[in-house]
Amino acid sequence: MPDYPTEKFERTLVIIKPDALQRALVGEVIRRFEQKGLKIIGLKMLQIGEESARRHYAMHQGKPFYEPLVRYMTSGPCVVMAVEGMEAIGVARRLAGKTFGAEAEPGTIRGDLALSYRFNVVHCADSKESAEREIPLFFQEGDLLEYEVRNYPWVYDFSTGEAV
Repeated sequence: MPDYPTEKFERTLVIIKPDALQRALVGEVIRRFEQKGLKIIGLKMLQIGEESARRHYAMHQGKPFYEPLVRYMTSGPCVVMAVEGMEAIGVARRLAGKTFGAEAEPGTIRGDLALSYRFNVVHCADSKESAEREIPLFFQEGDLLEYEVRNYPWVYDFSTGEAV
């Protein structure tokens, strides 16, 4: 168990999508989350099945992009990652950049690595509710690890007894 305060920490889901694997970008995407200071607490490579993809993107059912999105997400292997850190959900979303690669800001994952409206390298949960719903779709009880990260005192200021 970590010896630093984690009550402000959040967990979120990141999916490194099939286009990223085909383009050999997995290491680059993971590097960006690690360099920012987010802790990887779960990591696996898998082929997302149609049922899982439909469940994951259920909120988009009926929209014109839903069926192509399901086909894309099931077209090849993905890497799913659960990450943790202070404001992890918002931090991960800002690291990813705007949804459409051509519109994403330089310096973001999508801004640097994507041009397509659909093939956009990475998915990040968009809210605490989404993260809480999405993580169990890909990780079972016991898959997520608790461990101390030695660099956290250099990522967060704990001098006041809380992470700032």
